[in-house]
Amino acid sequence: MSDNEAVRRPLLLLIGSSARRGREFILRAVAPKYRLWLLQPAEVSWEAPYIVGNTVVDNTDHDKLVAAAREVAAVNEVAGVFCYDEGLVWPAASVSAALGLPGNAPEAIAACRDKNATRVALADAGVPQPVSIGVYDLDGALAAAGEIGYPVVVKPRGLAGSMGVKLARDASEVADAYAAATAITYPGVPVFDMSVLVEEYVDGPEISVDAVFHDGRFVPLALARKQVGFDPFFEETGHVVDAADPLLSDLELLEALERAHKALGFHTGVTHTEFRLGSRGPRLLEVNARLGGDSIPYLGYLATGVDIALAAADVAAGQVPDTAVKHRKVAAVSFLYPERDTRVDEISVHQDNLGPHIHEAIAMTDPGAVLRLPPRGYIARYGRIIAVADTVDEVTAALANPSDLVELTGTPVEVGA
Repeated sequence: MSDNEAVRRPLLLLIGSSARRGREFILRAVAPKYRLWLLQPAEVSWEAPYIVGNTVVDNTDHDKLVAAAREVAAVNEVAGVFCYDEGLVWPAASVSAALGLPGNAPEAIAACRDKNATRVALADAGVPQPVSIGVYDLDGALAAAGEIGYPVVVKPRGLAGSMGVKLARDASEVADAYAAATAITYPGVPVFDMSVLVEEYVDGPEISVDAVFHDGRFVPLALARKQVGFDPFFEETGHVVDAADPLLSDLELLEALERAHKALGFHTGVTHTEFRLGSRGPRLLEVNARLGGDSIPYLGYLATGVDIALAAADVAAGQVPDTAVKHRKVAAVSFLYPERDTRVDEISVHQDNLGPHIHEAIAMTDPGAVLRLPPRGYIARYGRIIAVADTVDEVTAALANPSDLVELTGTPVEVGA
């Protein structure tokens, strides 16, 4: 690419970069088409090959972030604001609104970030969802569970990624579930007085839909079937994306998706929406105003050829995204966890064992890290394996023995140590 071509690329303000192992694929997809200016508290590290400039600023502080963005915009033509970090989507919306750039009103993003506000908006719009009651304390949680009927799901109001979410099958389990929901925090996530939701448990498998919204229309790009573990928690251990999944054209699911976003006021960008496929039909669990985590957008790219990360950047810049399916395959990811709380000594990737359908097998942490399982810790992964094939059975077989591909050697850590 010539210097002139590089200068002509539109400039996006990138609000936060997140962890390299989980999010580098996004910058790798976006940087060839857009110049990126990074705004975050830390100096540039792994992001260096993908950005053209940076500002060190507390990007959870709306006023400071907007002021820093204005400084960049004063000397550069800015096309849009790009953000995929759950804790930063609300401040990022404040920047796009302040600079008059494409995006949603901050109030719409706040309604997605606040699960109780989401429930209220969806109820008003008649979108099928679990019964949900917000509570202030354990007594309130017990009363809500009794009103809804067991089993119930107890969850933090402001978190994502299934962190702190726990099933309570009877009254004796509510106290532990409430403690798990109130014990965890995440940078940039608001703290509410009514901080916990008690919800109806919906039977059936869980799915997510990453969809792009632009110019009054939406297109579902990747439908992932979620795998969970560590019952009674809902830790996400893997996902399967099938480009030919029949749910991509399910009218009931698509109608719920469209009505939910209209109710929340979300019209521009990519969202990650989660559903349970219950016996009474799909029930919407939450709408996240960002790209999906757990490599789901990358799985979508591998399965369809549609680059969801680039689509998100296009919409942020006011451009029409390319959503044409290039091919139809199945892509799946499996995350590896220790059997118990463990200090990592070594992680070995056995390249000789990787079969023809294995696209990637990597370590997700480094020696010396301490991995704690729920409720003492979440997302305690030591490895990630991605498989791509023509059928679900083929990727399932490829991922059947993950520890033969990525092996953990570690030292057990006592609870509380």
